[in-house]
Amino acid sequence: MTSLSDKLSAGEPEEIISRIDFVRNRLIELYKRNLVKINHSVMELVCAKHLIRYGYSVDVEKQLTEILVCDVHAEKGEGIAIVEIETGFIPPEHALDPLGYYAARIASKIARYSKYSNQFVLATTPVSVLPIPPLFRRPPRDRRSSEVREIKKLCDKYYMNPPVTEDELLNARVHMIYIINTDAGKVTEMDVDSYLDRFEGLLSPDNIGL
Repeated sequence: MTSLSDKLSAGEPEEIISRIDFVRNRLIELYKRNLVKINHSVMELVCAKHLIRYGYSVDVEKQLTEILVCDVHAEKGEGIAIVEIETGFIPPEHALDPLGYYAARIASKIARYSKYSNQFVLATTPVSVLPIPPLFRRPPRDRRSSEVREIKKLCDKYYMNPPVTEDELLNARVHMIYIINTDAGKVTEMDVDSYLDRFEGLLSPDNIGL
């Protein structure tokens, strides 16, 4: 983490370096308490640097509710951005249904976290594809109740503690996708439509169990 933070801080003003150091030290402390894993933490740090450059004050592993902790929480003025980072990990028990499980995890995160921010972002690596259910590319007013019920059924198959509600799914938004290149210490932003268009064949409803 120190090596990466030094790389990210090179040539930056003192204020940005100070904010990067805050995130680094927090992640190191959480790692010592066995609360975070290094592959996830390095992505959080790269993402934090990206937001800091845009003038945000950034915290990581921030408690939102008794059961929700977001990966990256950024504030600027009255605006709040939340970033949830996905490494693409699939538990062994879902070896036979990885895409359905992953799509449910993504949908659940969008539904649970997006209401706590003005901008909700999903982030992943260049070697992972996020199976975002297609209804999230449209605003809530354009989502059909039948679609919402299908996504809820998928989420309920994997996440029932607590269950995601239809209302949460109807109103949830994902505003941006971050592609985190840890090797280069950089983030590439993509809008949701462009991202889903690029992987449309892989992420068809049939392929994610809808």
